[in-house]
Amino acid sequence: MQPDTRHRYGLLGLVVKLCAVLLVAGLPFAGRAAAPDGTLQVVALGDSLTAGYGLEPGQSFAAKLETALKAKGLKVKVHNAGVSGDTASAGLSRLDWALAGVPGKPDLVIVELGANDMLRGVDPAVTTKALTAIMERFRKDGVTVLIAGMKAAPNMGAAYVKQFDAIYPALAKKYGAALYPFFLEGVAGNKALNLPDGLHPTAKGVDVIVTGIAPMVHSLLEKRPAGEKAVGAE
Repeated sequence: MQPDTRHRYGLLGLVVKLCAVLLVAGLPFAGRAAAPDGTLQVVALGDSLTAGYGLEPGQSFAAKLETALKAKGLKVKVHNAGVSGDTASAGLSRLDWALAGVPGKPDLVIVELGANDMLRGVDPAVTTKALTAIMERFRKDGVTVLIAGMKAAPNMGAAYVKQFDAIYPALAKKYGAALYPFFLEGVAGNKALNLPDGLHPTAKGVDVIVTGIAPMVHSLLEKRPAGEKAVGAE
């Protein structure tokens, strides 16, 4: 029997598409076309807290942040680059993949990583190394970053808490990046705002997070360099 050419060329098409994605991922942002309608591009790079673990798609941090920013008059797309279970090192390893679908250079990246490092007792030096590599990448590419800080649980011990909590302010100072001190501010420890596991926010918990961080995100987008002023929503 003759081989099914439709099947063969279908596979070839998939391979070509995959290669195209990988090629775009490896290109500098300058080599990519920006969104044709001037939509601001925000990337939420994080773990399950960003991904929306246990929630409906429209209830995730990225989705609710986008809604909040649009309500303030911005034409914006917030890309959900959160992967449940990711440590800072895992976030670094998938950085190109996370940015591949973003048109042009992101106008802002929110880095929310480290909670899983803390829960697993990862050496803060390892977390710092991974987050530093992420910050170096964005500095090289000229991308504005907002660091969403995390805090260690008290039961990790005083020495660990001191080392871990110092990671985020130190990185913000080193790279001149904006810092939102604690991503779970107002939510951590509040049973009414967390799922039964006590670790992940409910939809209402996400609302509290967005209410806290959205003004800073909005301000950073409004302060973009001259000639790149934020575009109002249509």
